[in-house]
Amino acid sequence: MKLAALQMQAVCGDVEANLTRIEDAARKAAANDAGMLVVPELAVVGYGAGKAFRRLASEASGEIPDRLDAIARENGIAIVAGFAERVAGTIYNSALLTDGRGTTALYRKSHLYGDYERTWFKPDLPSSQITSVNGIKLGMLICYDVEFPENVRRLAQAGADLIVVPTALPRGHSGTMIAEHMIRVRAFENQVFVAYINHCGADDTFAYAGLSQIAAPDGNLLAEAPAEGEKLLFATIRPQDFARSRAENTYLADLVRN
Repeated sequence: MKLAALQMQAVCGDVEANLTRIEDAARKAAANDAGMLVVPELAVVGYGAGKAFRRLASEASGEIPDRLDAIARENGIAIVAGFAERVAGTIYNSALLTDGRGTTALYRKSHLYGDYERTWFKPDLPSSQITSVNGIKLGMLICYDVEFPENVRRLAQAGADLIVVPTALPRGHSGTMIAEHMIRVRAFENQVFVAYINHCGADDTFAYAGLSQIAAPDGNLLAEAPAEGEKLLFATIRPQDFARSRAENTYLADLVRN
């Protein structure tokens, strides 16, 4: 499967502008024969939207998922996009996977980062949900979740070939360390692909690191974005190309289980 990923500068609070940007990227990705497009954490509403999250949040069967489903269907491409999900009076930091043809999956962030996220969102329990898209077994995490190695290991043990991670990584030394080093290690130590897709630029609250990465099971990068500016990345996800790496690095098979 050819994977596309958009390092994106979202407009905080402007759902229509962000959906239009995602639709444009989906069209370009499909024209380049991509089977899936991944966009950042809370890309539909803007990570820095703050108090507007409650107004902009959508139910999983609501308007925002319906629009993403329509974009996927019209362009013949699966989409993973972050949005604010409303469940009764609770708001989750969520990511939706839809292919527009009936395959859907929903992931809610389990590890919230800092007072900002804890003010607006409720964490969910860690999930091991695996969804098959174009023959690739896919799991989802969101941003801070990937910094806990057990989350990636859990999905790898559940059979994931690819872990997609919509993120909103802030600018700074820690952000650079995570993007440029940790993501490749997570891929290598679990022998999976990891697509870590960030915002770029800044809003009124945060400045973002960019540096989106798609890492292969051998720890090498298949695609990367710079620190500044939007970029549409492409990478081919072919697990069979990394059979030698899996044979040499048998971490999952050699785990000690109590």
